[in-house]
Amino acid sequence: MNSARVPRLFRAAFTLIELLVVIAIIAILAGMLLPALGKAKSKAQGIKCMASGRQMMLAWRLYVDDFRDKVPPSYGARPWVTGTLNFDPANRSNWDINRDLTNSLLWTYCGKSADVWKCPSDLSTVKVSGKIYPRVRSLAMNAWFDSSDVADFGPGFRIYKTTGDVADPGPSMTWLFLDEREDSLNDGEFIVGMTGYPSTPSAWKIVDYPASYHNGACGFSFVDGHSEIKKWVDSRTKPTLRKGVEIPLNVASPKNPDVFWMMERSTRPK
Repeated sequence: MNSARVPRLFRAAFTLIELLVVIAIIAILAGMLLPALGKAKSKAQGIKCMASGRQMMLAWRLYVDDFRDKVPPSYGARPWVTGTLNFDPANRSNWDINRDLTNSLLWTYCGKSADVWKCPSDLSTVKVSGKIYPRVRSLAMNAWFDSSDVADFGPGFRIYKTTGDVADPGPSMTWLFLDEREDSLNDGEFIVGMTGYPSTPSAWKIVDYPASYHNGACGFSFVDGHSEIKKWVDSRTKPTLRKGVEIPLNVASPKNPDVFWMMERSTRPK
């Protein structure tokens, strides 16, 4: 008996060339989207960074209200925060919040929150007994707020000891906290040297280096309560980062517009 042959069902499939074309298109789309996503992430971290700086500034404001307008020293016998950061695993100041942060003059005023002390884009770490720990701080205070050593970096300039002293250039033009580069960060003060300000640009220097974590920009908080992200325009302000290696400080940077921007917002002649 003859039986009708059942035809084999046709099964559609990609050819190798078609598959390669699809993969290439996906790669092109990924190449277009990933930079945009990276910038969006950096922008979000910048917003969080500004919020943290503003929260610390408000903590500072609460402190001075409680202490009759007297500002906490940025550096000296009893500074706003003790400890010097580096990349030494034996130095507990690098990785243990209970070493310095919890003893800070501003700890209770910032809600005892360790998060506000460090920019989320600062990924610096130390390795302790085989375990990697994030460093605890990126914030530094303007050294012209009652520092015991800043006068050497600008004789004849104002050192603010009360909020009433911040009359020139004024609260909206005087920064209080910024994020310092991980390879520059050490003590709790950030020195903007005023030598040569305003009219001798050949004498300008970078004493400490500001961070540039946010697409080449740094977060600042000001005495009046507002925060800003400042994008640096001179490559000398953001030299190549060498992880775990401290950068030389107090270096000449003549005619650097970024240095002038910070000078303008740090202090003024007496």
